[in-house]
Amino acid sequence: MATFARPENALKRAEELINVGQNQEAVETLHSFITSRRYRAWTRTHEKIMFKYVELCVDMRRGRHAKDGLIQYRGICQQVNITSLEEVIKHFMQLATEKAELARSQAQALEEALDVDDLEADKRPEDLMLSYVSGEKGKDRSDRELVTPWFKFLWETYRTVLEILRNNSRLEALYAMTAHRAFQFCKQYKRTTEFRRLCEMIRNHLANLNKYRDQRDRPDLAAPESLQLYLDTRFEQLKVATELELWQEAFRSIEDIHGLMCMVKKTPKASLMVVYYSKLSQIFWMSSNHLYHAYAWLKLFSLQKSFNKNLNQKDLQLIASSVVLAALSVPPYDRSYGASHLELENEKERSGRVANLIAFDVESKPENREMLSRSSLLLDLVSKGVMNCVTQEVKDLYHILEHEFLPLDLALKVQSLLTKISKLGGKLASASSVPEVQLSQYVPSLEKLAALRLLQWVSQVYQTMNIDNLSRIIPFFNFPTVEKISVDAVKNNFLAMIVDYKKGAVFFGNKSLESEGLRDHLSTFAESLGKARAMIYPPINRISKLGETLPDLVEVVEIEHKRLLARKSIIEKRKEEQERQLLEMEREEEAKRLKLQKITEEAEQRRLATEFEQMKNQRILREIEERELAEAHALLQEAEKRSKKKGKKPVLDGEKITRQTLMELALSEQLREKQEMEKKLQKLGKTMDYLERAKREEAAPLIEAAFQQRLAEEEALHGLEQQQEIDVSRQRHTGDLEEKRRLGRMLENKNIFQERVLSRRRAEYDRLREEREERINQIVESRRQERETKRKMIFYLRSEEEKQKKKHEEEEARKLEEMERRKKEEAEKKAKLDEIAEKQRQRERELEEKWRNQVSVRAAPPSAAPAPATPSAAPAPAAAPAAAAAPTTGKYVPRFKRMATGESQAAPTPQRPTETDRWSGGDRTAPPPTGGDRWRDERSRPTAAAPKSTTWQSSRDRGPR
Repeated sequence: MATFARPENALKRAEELINVGQNQEAVETLHSFITSRRYRAWTRTHEKIMFKYVELCVDMRRGRHAKDGLIQYRGICQQVNITSLEEVIKHFMQLATEKAELARSQAQALEEALDVDDLEADKRPEDLMLSYVSGEKGKDRSDRELVTPWFKFLWETYRTVLEILRNNSRLEALYAMTAHRAFQFCKQYKRTTEFRRLCEMIRNHLANLNKYRDQRDRPDLAAPESLQLYLDTRFEQLKVATELELWQEAFRSIEDIHGLMCMVKKTPKASLMVVYYSKLSQIFWMSSNHLYHAYAWLKLFSLQKSFNKNLNQKDLQLIASSVVLAALSVPPYDRSYGASHLELENEKERSGRVANLIAFDVESKPENREMLSRSSLLLDLVSKGVMNCVTQEVKDLYHILEHEFLPLDLALKVQSLLTKISKLGGKLASASSVPEVQLSQYVPSLEKLAALRLLQWVSQVYQTMNIDNLSRIIPFFNFPTVEKISVDAVKNNFLAMIVDYKKGAVFFGNKSLESEGLRDHLSTFAESLGKARAMIYPPINRISKLGETLPDLVEVVEIEHKRLLARKSIIEKRKEEQERQLLEMEREEEAKRLKLQKITEEAEQRRLATEFEQMKNQRILREIEERELAEAHALLQEAEKRSKKKGKKPVLDGEKITRQTLMELALSEQLREKQEMEKKLQKLGKTMDYLERAKREEAAPLIEAAFQQRLAEEEALHGLEQQQEIDVSRQRHTGDLEEKRRLGRMLENKNIFQERVLSRRRAEYDRLREEREERINQIVESRRQERETKRKMIFYLRSEEEKQKKKHEEEEARKLEEMERRKKEEAEKKAKLDEIAEKQRQRERELEEKWRNQVSVRAAPPSAAPAPATPSAAPAPAAAPAAAAAPTTGKYVPRFKRMATGESQAAPTPQRPTETDRWSGGDRTAPPPTGGDRWRDERSRPTAAAPKSTTWQSSRDRGPR
């Protein structure tokens, strides 16, 4: 694959190949460029390349190459410039259409040229053999060879474009336009097979849209624009199907429209629904479903009456008459009589589907679905006021066939009315969707209904009637046709009659009895034969001895039954095992076959690829050789033409020569001609030199004489012109002097006026200058005052700022001084509090020492203890200061500070005893306190652990006492 630095190089290379006639190589070059992953960024050159690529593909009818290139280009410009893809596709379809139309215009017999059943089918072997064997080279074959390939390519173009544009929200409009053009192609050239394939393709696209909901750029059917495009495409499909008379495909289009609207849960506009019911009624009429046809007409009537504001009375009468006649055309009996259960279920399901299509209920439920019938349809005609809009003839016919009883006069009245009704109808001016209404199409069905009503009424009056009389009162049909109608009626349990050709009469009977007898006549006949045989050969009554011979018959039968069941289960298991083995063998064989088929296909693909490559190389070599040979032939023919003109002998005339010989001959001929041409040019140049020298020698004296003559003429002319110029100057000078004298009289006035103007302008100038100077002085003064005011304002603001700053600094200094004073006061207060706390602790220690002394004295032996003088007098003075000092402690002081303060204060008081260990017993000579003092002192001490143990000890010591 060739690589290019820029896309422009690829386009230039393709154009060079096209210029030398190598279109195939140009297509391959552009195809390799488009499919390359190196050039995936879209540029404007890509669009030019695609235009050139599709032009080459159309010229060479390479549909597959075009499809591949368009798919690759879609990936390139999908997210960048989708309109470029749209333009390329439009250009592609336009080229294909133009080529097909050109081929069509070249062929004079288009019908014979397009007599092909399938545009996608290849040529059959018998056609190829016929084309080789037959000597026909006429116009039909040339037309077929010219037109059919281009129409095949156009059809392939439409398919390719639809496949590329499917399910893309950005290209919905182009997709719809392509589908419409494909429909018109099928309609114009009556391509029924291609139309079926096109409908199936569009149907598959919609199915894939619903299947793959996570697809990127997926169209949203809920959007009104997308839904309208899809609906327009389906309705165009429906119209073309009815015009091509493909009624099955038209019915499938109706189902597509209904399914699409059920998918989005919306109902189309009234104008589209009119087209829907118009085509639906046409489909049901062609399929002989008169009941559904009548219901479709009723829906169409309701829509036209409700939404068509331009509907006139005449068109409304025609539509209403069509509805009533369509309802009367429905057979008066049900065809489900005698049908099997499966047939009834299928008919019920089919009726439900058709009822959904007619009612167009996008949210249909089985429980809400009403069954369609002739009786309910006639009731709807009366309740919805359809009978009030019909013509008088249709109304009379309805009353005669449905409400009156005229066994003998029915035919005459109905026949006259049908004659009048058959003349009614025509085009509808105010209903474009219903172009034409012809009531004559209902006449055969109405005649059949009249015959059935007549037979029904005659069977109620007569039991027997002559065949001739019956034929006379039914003038619509001959008797075989009447018999066929009556057979169908009897089959569906509408009549009970028997035709006896031997007696020439018709026997009418009870409908229910006759029908039951006909249904069970074989079984009744078999029972009668059985009774007769029993009467002729009565059975012999023998005494059975089976019970005596086999007393255990029940047990034997039970055992045999179990054995048979076991045998049956074994057989079933063997069958299942055999089937499983067969299935395994089939699977293995299928796997082997698939593997072998895959290997064969791969080998075939490799072989085809090799053959294709070889054929391609051979074709290239052959084309090169043919081109060289053609060039050599052209050169040789030119040389022969020139040699024949000169009367020379042609080169190798009539001899068989090779390509190399031709090339050598052409080259030698070219060289010889070149040499001859050079000799001719040399000879011609020498002749021209001689001729030019001779002409100049002869012309030299003539040129000199002409020069002297011209010189004399110019000298005379110069003198004449100079004299004329002098005369003109004198005249001009004289005129100027006269003008000067005339203007000299005004000189004084001019000077006066000039002085006046100058003085006025000078005064005005002085005034304006003074005003300007005054204005400038005012501006300068105002600006000076502004500057002065501004300076004062700046000075004032700066002074105020300095005052505020100074005030702020003084306030900060005052706050700092106040803070330091507060800190000093707090320190002094803290020192005083510490001193008070230390004094209190000192007092507590003294009290504790005293209490310890009392406890030690109390615990001493009686002999060693001195007699207490006044036990309660000593501690009393110390208790009072302790009680007074206790409330003054307002702050917690750590222990080490209390100890340090206590030591500093205890030094100058030598009269107090030395402090002993806090947890020691203290002074044992102190008198013991009373019971109340002991408990009070114990509560007031901050540390209660040691005194508490001492208290318990003292209690134990007091115990013996």
